[in-house]
Amino acid sequence: MAHTFRDPDGDLSHTPRRRPGRRHERNDFTCVHCRAPVSGTSFGTKHRNHCPRCLWSRHVDEHPGDRAAVCRSPMEPVAVAARDDGEWAIVHRCTACAKINLNRVAGDDDELALLALALRPLALPAFPLLDVRRRE
Repeated sequence: MAHTFRDPDGDLSHTPRRRPGRRHERNDFTCVHCRAPVSGTSFGTKHRNHCPRCLWSRHVDEHPGDRAAVCRSPMEPVAVAARDDGEWAIVHRCTACAKINLNRVAGDDDELALLALALRPLALPAFPLLDVRRRE
């Protein structure tokens, strides 16, 4: 849902103005999925935008930390990706516009939720698995 804002000259705009110098401010929020309170700061991340409990996010960034996305819809965690340096990232898909974002794992993210997400393709394969005992 786009909002209309007035810029300093009085012109109408469909994107919010960003205040300079506020990129790294603390932005506590309530999780859009599980409703848990979430601290905006955490070890291992500068731009917290996902819940450490259920790993859901909100579509707030076009680029990490800019908070410029106008969509603001929930983003479902759909996978875990490993970066070249071995660091894990959570793959989120927006439930409204289907944009895919990668968010680095934070130090306080729930390890069991991360493992469940990483193992989802094995637990729920996209195709039927053959019975390996019958393969001869």
